[in-house]
Amino acid sequence: MTQTVQTSVSQASDVQPVLSIVIAVLDEQDNLPQVCRELAEACKSLPPSEVVFVNDGSRDNTVAVLRQLRQECLPNLRILSHDRCCGKSAGLRTGITAAKGAWIATIDGDGQDDPRELVALVALARAAQGTPPLVVGVRARRKDGWSRRFATRFANGLRQRLLQDHCPDTGAPIKIFQRADFLRLPQFEGLHRFMPAFFASYGVPLVCHPVSHRPRLHGQSKYTNFNRAVVGVRDLLGVMWLRNRTRLPRTVDEC
Repeated sequence: MTQTVQTSVSQASDVQPVLSIVIAVLDEQDNLPQVCRELAEACKSLPPSEVVFVNDGSRDNTVAVLRQLRQECLPNLRILSHDRCCGKSAGLRTGITAAKGAWIATIDGDGQDDPRELVALVALARAAQGTPPLVVGVRARRKDGWSRRFATRFANGLRQRLLQDHCPDTGAPIKIFQRADFLRLPQFEGLHRFMPAFFASYGVPLVCHPVSHRPRLHGQSKYTNFNRAVVGVRDLLGVMWLRNRTRLPRTVDEC
């Protein structure tokens, strides 16, 4: 049975991927085995896919663990590595730029997201009529500590009020969207927290779908509530300015 599964996944990896699953990680060596095994299981129910891990300057054995897992269970895994820590948005940008699929899925690599949720969200995205949407997996029941849940609820409320992005969980890690749409967006560290607002500015519709959320498997978050708040307020002001200055035509005709 194991040999059959490995062979079918290997064959799928030789096909041009429809979907690229992009994950930026920093010092997540202990979480990667479960994440990759769940990704291997999810890929059986997804269109032809590749998995792109971006190592954002980890100091542990993240890359070595990923190489081993590629041999053991995830042959469609690609590994890109920054020479230093550049941040989550930079990691996602690196992975999405290098991705081969027209559709992109993002999740976190700490085990809090269930990769099997991707199956329903990808189906929603591909079944949508008209302009391909941004699909956000909204975490209905957060499994973080109370202080982080409070900070996140406050930040999401403030963003919704000021940006009118109509998304209750703008920082949700699980998102599905078109690669070409993402590459049109202005790039800066922190973009991943404002994607619903920017996609809306570029005419991309939003679809929200509830997903499960789990406690972190190992280690601690790389961000504290304080630095999230300080950076978030500054970024929010910048995003408001960028959106206000965005001018796009409704149609473009060749004459």
